[in-house]
Amino acid sequence: MTQARYRDLVEWPLMATALIFLTAYAWQVIGRVDGESSTPLEVILWITWGIFAVDYFINLWLAEDRMRWFLWNLHELLIVVLPFFRPLRLLRLVTLLSVLQRTVGETLRGRVATYVAGAAAMLILVGALAVLDVEQGAPDAKILTFGDAAWWAVTTITTVGYGDLYPVTPIGRVVAAALMMSGIAVLGIVTASIASWLVQRIEENAEGVAAATGEKVAAAEEPVRAEVADLVKEIAALRLEIAELRKISESR
Repeated sequence: MTQARYRDLVEWPLMATALIFLTAYAWQVIGRVDGESSTPLEVILWITWGIFAVDYFINLWLAEDRMRWFLWNLHELLIVVLPFFRPLRLLRLVTLLSVLQRTVGETLRGRVATYVAGAAAMLILVGALAVLDVEQGAPDAKILTFGDAAWWAVTTITTVGYGDLYPVTPIGRVVAAALMMSGIAVLGIVTASIASWLVQRIEENAEGVAAATGEKVAAAEEPVRAEVADLVKEIAALRLEIAELRKISESR
């Protein structure tokens, strides 16, 4: 079993686990489920977190260079070892985007559309749930409902920031900073992808024009080439006649 083979096998199970985690977490946050009634949801959250933890250690065990993989995936370790930091646990939902990227095809426009729609929607939903989770019980909180949280997430990820809603807790502000940076990153990816697509189209058009021009030049030169070929044949025939005449004159 290689790490690549393992990842191919667990892609869809991990996506299903992430969806279950998101559903349970959203139910708990939006419904403000506390006390004994939250026990089933907490059990689901801990089970899904356990699955993600097992996935991390299996990836580490199967990695060809374990130290290199460990160093390049320290964020994965933080998500596993900080289970009580609930907003951070939501970062495991990037599994959804990873699987989605593999299923949209290889065209550049397909990848751009997927990342724009998928990443933006996921970031808004995750950001709204995370900030609502830490803000709704805080004193002087401005974000008290999921509608407020969703509106705040949209204005934050687009870096508009009307200022009508804002987090008042330290963790809420960390979530806001992460959401703003993520929005900038998404816009940067979109801009770079569009620029790359335009350059590719320009190169394709330039190659097409060059090919068409080459065909026109070849068509124009064809009669000249035919005449030159005829002249070469005539010269060769004349040389043969001259050689025969020389032989006849020498024999006399």
